[in-house]
Amino acid sequence: MSSKFDRKKIIPRYKIIGYVMVILGLLIVGKALYIATVKRDYWMQVADRLKRDSVDVKPVRGNILSCDGRLMASSLPEFKLYMDFQAGDETTDSLWNDKVDSLCAGLHEIFPEKSAAEFKKHLEEGREKIVKGHDGRPDTKGSRHWPVWKHRVSYDTYTEVKHLPYFNLPKYKSGFHWEEFNSRQRPFGSLAQRTVGDMFGAKDTARCGLELSFDTILRGKTGIVQRKKVMNKYLSITERPPIDGADIVTTIDVNMQDLAERSVIDELKLINGNVGVAIVMEVKTGDIKAIVNMTKCEDGVYREVKNNAVSDLLEPGSVFKTASILVYLDDHQCDTNLWVDTYGGVMDMHGAKMRDHNWRRGGYGRISLPRTLEVSSNIGVSRIIDEHYNKYPEKYVEGLYRTGIHDDLHIPLVGSTPAKIRMPKKNERGQWLNWSKTALPWMSIGYETQVPPISTLTFYNAIANNGKMMRPRFVKQVVKDGQVIMEFPPVVQREKICKNPETIKTMQTILTHVVSQGLGRKAGSKSFKVAGKTGTAQIWNRFGNTAAYLLSFAGFFPADSPRYSCIVCIQKSGLPASGGGMSGVVFHHIAEGIMAQDVKLSVADARDSLSVMLPDVKNGNLLAADYVLSHLGIKTNSTWSGSYTNGNPIWGEASFKNNTVQLAQSPTYAKNLIPNVLGMGARDAVYMLESRGVSVRISGRGKVVTQSLPAGHEIKKGEICNLKLDI
Repeated sequence: MSSKFDRKKIIPRYKIIGYVMVILGLLIVGKALYIATVKRDYWMQVADRLKRDSVDVKPVRGNILSCDGRLMASSLPEFKLYMDFQAGDETTDSLWNDKVDSLCAGLHEIFPEKSAAEFKKHLEEGREKIVKGHDGRPDTKGSRHWPVWKHRVSYDTYTEVKHLPYFNLPKYKSGFHWEEFNSRQRPFGSLAQRTVGDMFGAKDTARCGLELSFDTILRGKTGIVQRKKVMNKYLSITERPPIDGADIVTTIDVNMQDLAERSVIDELKLINGNVGVAIVMEVKTGDIKAIVNMTKCEDGVYREVKNNAVSDLLEPGSVFKTASILVYLDDHQCDTNLWVDTYGGVMDMHGAKMRDHNWRRGGYGRISLPRTLEVSSNIGVSRIIDEHYNKYPEKYVEGLYRTGIHDDLHIPLVGSTPAKIRMPKKNERGQWLNWSKTALPWMSIGYETQVPPISTLTFYNAIANNGKMMRPRFVKQVVKDGQVIMEFPPVVQREKICKNPETIKTMQTILTHVVSQGLGRKAGSKSFKVAGKTGTAQIWNRFGNTAAYLLSFAGFFPADSPRYSCIVCIQKSGLPASGGGMSGVVFHHIAEGIMAQDVKLSVADARDSLSVMLPDVKNGNLLAADYVLSHLGIKTNSTWSGSYTNGNPIWGEASFKNNTVQLAQSPTYAKNLIPNVLGMGARDAVYMLESRGVSVRISGRGKVVTQSLPAGHEIKKGEICNLKLDI
């Protein structure tokens, strides 16, 4: 030890420090015990004044995307605007008096439905409550949350209001505050509305469709924030941050969906149909590229009310004959040499009259098995099945089950249901429990069964896919922050629907002949081969009276190398009723439209090296115009920006100057106002109007020259805007 260390002087000092620390410790412990016992009630009252509560923080709901990444449903913020007239001090009162007129003028410019004088009267009414109150005392509730505008507004409108005089002051000084909501928006309007789904806006809960089926993925997880009141202000402490929902990528193709919807609605209007259904499926993967469910409402407008494509359990009619003949061919070595006599188009079948559609003209007489499908002979098909399966009808039904038409396809949409095809049963004495002699012949032609359109299409898709049945797929991926976190690969429902592979090849040929030389001619195309089958069935109501007809056409194209399968079902009242002449026509339009979209041409091929004139550019989406013009080598200005793939098209006008196309962005109209669509093409004009909930009627072709509802007009429910186009 160093000689410099003086023990006698140092140790007493350390002892003094130790004694002091011990005494302080005892005092602290004593004080704590005193507070915890004697002063407990007092400090509990203090704690109550410093309020702490848990506040849920809602996550942002995930998007629903089309197969190519375009937005079909997205959550966008909306705001309710309020004023707290008790905020601030005396200086803000004088500032309010100076700025109220300019503030109300600015509000009128943003919300032209209400005049500046009306805004001033409304705001002064809220301000008077703090001065007078209802009983002479200040109103501490209403005046603190006085609505500036009665409706929710978009983020852009909220930003404009926030920059107005007086409102641009700090929140605690001006009293201007807001509530934020997540609003579900569909950029493509009602396109595939029942499949994409809807939300209960006020409750923020899913109603139907993929919104409901994938709600847990889209919703995300709610966060928790602890709020503590200190010095009359709340401090927010995040306890658990919210986790935003993931995006789902569907199999829906927006262009095919639009084509299918227009084709179905056009035919329904032409024949005064009640319900129209169309489904387009990709053969190799089972991807649902388009699904349409249109119902005629009381006002005569066709809307998606119910997902009929997956939930309607109706007797399918003659499109079911394909399954019956497929079962026979598979059980009888694919023998197509069978001939059957249909007599004069009327035949007694176990005590009931069976008729062909041409029985008044004498029927078809003696025809071959393939011809029974080509002309859709009820007698021909029912005789073949009845004569070969009458003693053992369960063998026929087992064959139907083997084709997969009865399978539960596990459709991810609420309300979907598998087909109902009953199996014959006997009791202990060998008597039929659920069967009659007429059950087999009528089941063979599509009655006494209940099959939704999606099941019928899946069966036809399997024929197109050489016997491999694919399960219908609606969602491909789940994506979060650009990363794929979940995959939904194609699922094989059945590796084969027949015992003999040759049966499928034979049926493909027969179905091709149905279109080329049978009753399905109107579904065909001059550009490519089509295969399919027509169907017409009577729908009976609960009183036993004929209510309507179900007209169907199911098939695939191109027949020699199938890429897509499609089914069209139309319900209509009264005659005339023709599956081939009505549903077949819709199938034709859909097939031709899809194949035309698949033709890939370079836009550079449209450039004429000898031409010196600039093309006529319509007003509308500037991004689309700029894309085409740049590929044609035509100069454009670039003073604007945006991304159509992110659901943010840039709308504007086109003009010409010095061999350059000038593209200028147009003023943005609020969602509740009619935009200016003059000079636009039909596609852009209809999109802008229908995305705001306005029905559109078009006449002529070319550019929009007149619109019945002027720009800036406040939209009212049920309004129709007539557009006149001219070249």
